[in-house]
Formats: sequence, C-alpha cells, structure tokens
Amino acid sequence: MTIRNNILFTLRYFLCSSMVVMATVALAKAQVKKDSIIIPKEEDFYQIQTVLVPEGIQLEVGGMAFLPNDKLAVCTRRGEVWIISNPYMKDGRPSQYQLFAQGLHEPLGMAYYKGDLYVAQRPQLTRLRDKNNDGIADEYKTVYNFEITGNYHEYAYGPVFDKEGNMFVTLNLGWFRDVKGGYMESRVKWRGWMLKISPEGKMTPFAAGLRSPAALTIDKDDHVFYTENQGEWVGSGHMTEVRKGDFLGQPTSLAWADQPGSTVKLKVEDIPDSGKPEFEVAKQIAGLKTPSVWIPHAILGVSTSGMLVAGQGQMGPFEGQFFVGDMGQSLINRVYLEKIKDVYQGAVFPFRKGFSSGVLRLCWGSDGSMFVGMTARGWGSGGGEPFGLQRLVWNGKIPFEMKTISARPDGFELEFTQPVDRKTASEAAAYHVRSFTYKYHRQYGSPIINEANCPLKAISISPDGMKVRLVLDSTREGYIHEITVAGVRSTGNQGLLHNLGYYTLNRIPDGPKLIITTENRVKTVKKPTAKKVPVNNASPKVSTTPSAISRIPKYEEVKPLLIQYTCLSCHDPVKRHIGPPYAEVAKRGYSIDKLKRLIFNPEPGNWPDYATPMPPMPNIPAPALQKIALWIHSLDK
Repeated sequence: MTIRNNILFTLRYFLCSSMVVMATVALAKAQVKKDSIIIPKEEDFYQIQTVLVPEGIQLEVGGMAFLPNDKLAVCTRRGEVWIISNPYMKDGRPSQYQLFAQGLHEPLGMAYYKGDLYVAQRPQLTRLRDKNNDGIADEYKTVYNFEITGNYHEYAYGPVFDKEGNMFVTLNLGWFRDVKGGYMESRVKWRGWMLKISPEGKMTPFAAGLRSPAALTIDKDDHVFYTENQGEWVGSGHMTEVRKGDFLGQPTSLAWADQPGSTVKLKVEDIPDSGKPEFEVAKQIAGLKTPSVWIPHAILGVSTSGMLVAGQGQMGPFEGQFFVGDMGQSLINRVYLEKIKDVYQGAVFPFRKGFSSGVLRLCWGSDGSMFVGMTARGWGSGGGEPFGLQRLVWNGKIPFEMKTISARPDGFELEFTQPVDRKTASEAAAYHVRSFTYKYHRQYGSPIINEANCPLKAISISPDGMKVRLVLDSTREGYIHEITVAGVRSTGNQGLLHNLGYYTLNRIPDGPKLIITTENRVKTVKKPTAKKVPVNNASPKVSTTPSAISRIPKYEEVKPLLIQYTCLSCHDPVKRHIGPPYAEVAKRGYSIDKLKRLIFNPEPGNWPDYATPMPPMPNIPAPALQKIALWIHSLDK
C-alpha cells in the first residue's frame, strides 16, 4: 500500500474502534429490564470486532489458518492467499496484509501443517511452500488431483489433519440443469465423497452420500465430523459424525461405489424415494447413517458452514462443544454432543447473530477469540456485506444459558450455566416440548412433518439448581425435539440468553426412570376448549373480496415477517440475491392466490436463471402468508 493509503487505513481503523467502544458503552447502559427481570442480549457477553480490510483487497474468505508466529493466513475465493499480521489489532495498530500466493482455483479450505500451508482448490489439494523465507510462496505442489467436469458447483473443502498426518477433504456434487429445472449429480469420480489422503498422497474413498459438505473437522479423539446443507435428499442442514464406510444419505455419489478402493457397497437403486423420515429408511438399509444433530432449516439458519471445537475457556463454559456457522443468516450456532449406544446425538442452540456477511469459516485465535471469515457473492447472506473478516470476543461474563440437553429414558435433562430459580423452574408453564422430522426424498429440502407435542409429566431440580430433569409423556426415537424454556429464571433473576434448543434423539438411552412423586408431578390445569382452527394442508386460499385486499401492508409491517421466516436470506425487495427480487416477482403478474401457492410449493422452473431452488415454506401461518402475498402483489402497482 502507498503511504497515503496507510494513513487513510489507520484513520479508518481508529474511527471504527471509537464507534465500537461508544456502541458497547451505550449497550451496557441500555440493558433491558422487564418487571425487574434482567433480559440479556448477546452483545452483553460476546462482542463482534471488525478486522479492517484495505481497499482493493476482495477478501472473500474461503479458508483460514493461524501460523506459529500468530499471523493469520486467509485464502479467498478469488484464488489468493493473504498473510495478515496483527489480526488482533493490538495496541490500536491496524492489521497488515501480505500477498503470499495467487492464481488458485476458488480454494474453500486451508490448513497449516509442519511448516506448510495446504489448500483445497476445486481441482486439487495443493501444498504451498515458501522455500526462501521471503514471505511469498514459491512452490505450489499438487498433493492429489480431484476430477472435475468444469461445473461451477464442484467445490472442494478441507483439508483437516488427523494425528497421523492424514488429510480429509470433502467434494461437492455438481449442479446441472435440464428442461425440468436443476439437479445435483456426480458425473466424475468421488464427487459427493469424503476422501482420506495419506501424507504420501495415497487416496482412500472414506465415505459417500454427501451433497454440499461445506466444512469438516476432527476432535481431540480423532473423530471426524462434517456439516451438510439442505437440498435434494437433505431435509435440513445438519452436523454428522463420519466413519469409514458410511453412506450419509445423498444417493448420487453411489455411482462410484463399485470402484476399486470404495468403502461403501450400496447402489443408487438401493435407496427408495418414499418420502418417509430418513431414520425409518435407515432401519431397512444397512450403512445409511442419519444426522448426529439436525439444524432446523429456516429456524437456526439456512446454509450450514464452518465449525470449531471449543477448548477450555473459549467462549465461556462450553469446552468440547462445537460452534457451527451459517452463511445465509450470518450467524453461529452451538452444538452439544453425547454418545448413546455408540451413536452420536445432541442439541443445537442459538449462539451469536449479527455478522456482517455470510459466515463460512471459523478459526481460534491464540487468545481464545474466534475469527469469522465471511463471503456472500453468488450465495447471498443476511449480513449485507459482500465479504469480511470479524473477530468474536468473549468478555469473561457467564451468560445464563442451557449449557447442555441430555437424553434420559423418560425425557431430557437440562444443565444450565447458572443455578435456576426454583420457583420459576418448577412451573410447568415454563417449558414446552414438541417433536418433528423431515421427509427423506429426491425433492429439494422438506417441510416439517409428523409434528406432535410432548406433554410434561414431572419436573425435578437438582439440589444445586444447575440441572432440571423433564419427564415427558412420550419421546420419539429418530425425531428432533424442540425444547423451549421461556419461563425459567436464574437465582440472579436473569432470563435465559437463548431459551430454546433442538435435540436429535437418535437413540433413547437405557437406565432408571425418574420416580414420580406428588412433589415433582406436574399439576394439570384444565383449559377452556379452544375453537378448532382447520389445518390447511392444501394450497392456501385468500379471499379476494374488496374488504380482504383493500389495505395494502407497508414494507415496515412486512419486514419483521420476512426476517422471521428467513425470506430475506434469499430475496431482496429490489436487488438480485440467491432468489429473484420481490419487485421482479411482482412483474410476473401472479394473483394473490398464486403467490401464496408458490410460497407453499415453489416452482423452480419458473426461474431458470437462479441456481438454488426455493424450498417449500409451509411453516408460514396463514395470516403472515396473506400479508406477505398482498405486499408482493402491490409492488407491480
């Protein structure tokens, strides 16, 4: 950079730093209280700091890795690798950027290992080496070549290293089109597979059935995990443990299961397109592995991305748990895992939202802060910026949270980060549990199906107030259980920072059930009979009488609904995004009835210029759906 640019860059840094400090002070003063109950906010515990990027650098982060000298290496989707000095912005000094490598083909993962950087480009796994120590890579060595057709969707992710120095990578399926629309396909070998590559470059096809496996990691015990994105055969995003020979659900990759070295023996024709829940199909098909933890689509994100395992003191009392990013909603979730009958399962909780672009990569700093690498071009995100690098810093305060949810033979046990107030935690009205699942079928995504409430029978609080056991009338193996804890307070009269979690119950554990007594039994209160509201499973109808459509809602009224139901993650009122802008939809001249039907049951063939098809959105209630449709319809007036 020139001297002038350096001066401008430094001024920008100090200006932004001052604004962050002022905003933090204002937030601290504005801590919300309601009826003397302290309602916390995420920024009260976890601050987002922006690492400024010099003008002219398009830092569309594809991968990150820290070097031994505490410099941060970042590879970008534009094929560059930058080495960032002082990424922590210590002593008020801005970060410095040095170009280390360039000319790569959209690298979407990077690792540092024994003095070298390794990147997963679309066509190959590459080792970058600085042989003369001048800060610039002068050797680009191919470790292993991946087969490609040239399709834009054939991404490659990784590598991650195990204890023996083996590298794991995941390969995306291609996205192709025909007259009926788009579809995923594995047209060349090992697309849709996880590969294990030895230090010498020998490849073993490790597992199949992947669709868009945006991230993978290995925990301290050498267990491999990956994250998946909603799409064909994938009802919602999820995080899953992977073992050698697993089939993870997307059948297209089985085209290569008969190749030498394959560890998977299933065939494409072995997988039925029944629309049944995946765990039911898995009972009939040996080798089909269901997700360890589902991440409910449009509730906790829309496009699962990078993940990290927390060490001691990193982001609070969550050692051993996972942090999982989401690109579309620019947020990070938290995942707790346990192993029941040799099967991983657990709960996902909200953690931190509000990042400036699509969260793709996460990386621990040496001080325990979390670096968040972001990009949005072509994929879109709720953050609004095309790319960015931010740092999440925990201030040492312990939020009142559900730390874990663990399965019990008769329900669940909730562990909290602070003791609960026994009075509020003893009230049945403080809790609500429902279960649901998704269809396993060839179509893109899935609506929530088989939803049912799980009535509460008993509540037991541990002597120290750190745990609450919920005995339920029933739980369902294979289902996602949504556990809402809206009424519980801490002994310090704090509300929960996040009051819900989603537990994937792959196995119901054995063991003693809680003895129900008069003290812990939930007292049922007969409620007045509510007027039955018919459930509309067919195409929704909207009255077109003048009174029904006379008042057109304003955008300010509709925007909260568009945020709540994740519409703005893919659509903008006027700009092209993952999906078409609403103004462009309005120009099609659809009736209000037609707009509602298209929201419930989209027709991707109507929009051939957009790569990602819209999933069905039957979870939007009729009043909200009507308001959204009326607003869209009005944009062509």
